[in-house]
Amino acid sequence: MRGWTISEWQDAYRRGATPAKLLNELVSGLTPDDPAWISTATQAALNAQLARLDSKLTAAGGDLTKLPLYGVPFAAKDNIDVSGFETTAGCTAFAYPPARSATIIQRLTDAGAIVIGKTNLDQFATGLVGVRSPYGIPTNSFDPEYISGGSSSGSASVVARGIVPFSLGTDTAGSGRVPAGLNNIVGLKPTRGAFSNTGVVPACRTLDCVSVFATTVDDAALVYDVAAALDLADGLSREAPAAARNWRVPAAPRFAVPVKPEFFGDELAAAAFKAAIAHIEARGATCVPIDFSIFDDVTALLYDGAWVAERYAAIRDFAGKHEADIHPVVRNIIFKAKEFSAADTFESIYKLADLKRHADAVLSQFDALLVPTAPTHYKIAELLADPARLNSNLGKYTNFVNLLDWSAVAVPANLRADGLPFGITFIGDAWQERALAAFAAQWHQATGLPRGATGLPLPSRSAEQTPAAGISEPRGTIRVAVVGAHLRGMPLNHELTSRGALFVESTTTSSDYRLFSLANTTPAKPGLLRSSNGSPIQLELWDVPLAAFGSFVAGVPAPLGIGTVTLVDGRQVKGFICEPYALQDARDITGFGGWAAWLASQQAASTSSHS
Repeated sequence: MRGWTISEWQDAYRRGATPAKLLNELVSGLTPDDPAWISTATQAALNAQLARLDSKLTAAGGDLTKLPLYGVPFAAKDNIDVSGFETTAGCTAFAYPPARSATIIQRLTDAGAIVIGKTNLDQFATGLVGVRSPYGIPTNSFDPEYISGGSSSGSASVVARGIVPFSLGTDTAGSGRVPAGLNNIVGLKPTRGAFSNTGVVPACRTLDCVSVFATTVDDAALVYDVAAALDLADGLSREAPAAARNWRVPAAPRFAVPVKPEFFGDELAAAAFKAAIAHIEARGATCVPIDFSIFDDVTALLYDGAWVAERYAAIRDFAGKHEADIHPVVRNIIFKAKEFSAADTFESIYKLADLKRHADAVLSQFDALLVPTAPTHYKIAELLADPARLNSNLGKYTNFVNLLDWSAVAVPANLRADGLPFGITFIGDAWQERALAAFAAQWHQATGLPRGATGLPLPSRSAEQTPAAGISEPRGTIRVAVVGAHLRGMPLNHELTSRGALFVESTTTSSDYRLFSLANTTPAKPGLLRSSNGSPIQLELWDVPLAAFGSFVAGVPAPLGIGTVTLVDGRQVKGFICEPYALQDARDITGFGGWAAWLASQQAASTSSHS
């Protein structure tokens, strides 16, 4: 059973094994002093779950396919309510017996999954380190001198060691990704609101996401598909737009990577990231170094801005009466909230809105960001000696994601020269986690790494798990290629979104196009022209509702029009083209590869001339 994936648990049941036998054996083998656990299922709690599972199978007519997680054991971070277990959030004085399970737990158990325990965490999910808990310190699954990462320390540990095939963590600033990177497992951080937070002890409620750990991307994606749903009891719950399932990462994607990646002096991590970049480029990706300073500006808002006050608000009543019961490092972070006023909060919200507009424009030029999951790996002793600074370092490539309302999938990349795991993370826009996961699954398979710390090989993937080369447009829509002012973050993008158009993907034209900056247009616009002497031009594909297509085209001013554009993979779609007469006074900007890159060059030149 150790190291089994979800499909291997399912195979065991199809061959005649029973949940009662396997799960009793699993739970009885758990070590009481394992600091990854805060509590494990009592015999009574396990029996109650097994009885409910029997009832569900009877209601399903014995059809296991109707219970996609039938008899599959999992663990939940102990800030997520599970009926029959206390919730502690890593604080003994805070502990309470929940009246019911969290919505996400209910969805998973309705699908047949069984909770076998609650896992350790940095207290109140405050930290990326896994050492801030009165219940002990879960060590790294590869080397006990090193941290497991946090705050979802226990959840990552029990998956990496193969005790359960998946677990739930939470992610506010990277807690569902950093432990994955440090333990050679997968961490799927969904879009905010994709999973219900009803029954989850909040850290920063507007940023919190329940996350999924697994040894394979396919297992994490299956859990996502079961768990993601609109919950009307959670005011921040959201439903994915219909087109989200149609977006994909292209076979030859463009990833933005840090131009000067920061590893805080860790040369082994730097070498591991360099090797990962070389590997992914050898598989057909293009990695473009860019300035990441805007993401550092976003990160600064998380701990140096008013979002600290949201952490205090989450436990204000408890903190006011039990200050001495809060871990000293956690207390110092949370009580910093007293330094901020309501005016500070609004100023932070405004600043984030401005930063997000710019960050979205950066992301729109690429299929995703590609970053180290964690820039370095610290020993427990190092972390205890310098808790605040080293914790901050670990969030270098995770802290900004939730603030920007983006999605991410952390996946193993390689083992460092010292044998410790090194992971990378693919970061995309909201609702792109399933597409990122599809790409990450292929990448993970190509690494040849074992499952977590089990030593077992990754299972082979079936043809059904390999995404198709192209995704057709949904019925009732027309796919349109845009190359200029209608791109995401550009001034006319609202003409698409206001009509219900949905973004599909970023890609390029075939190599026989030229792009021009047109004269005397407001806002500034480019012109795309087919040419025997051309280059690929960056563009975006949008699915426009058929009923709105006519009004959209009617608003296209001369000399632009809608024609047929050929893409790099041979597909043909409707798209913006330009009448040749307008190019007499236009500037050829083909060499920049796209409109966004051209505008960025003009902005840089303007800034330089005024400095």
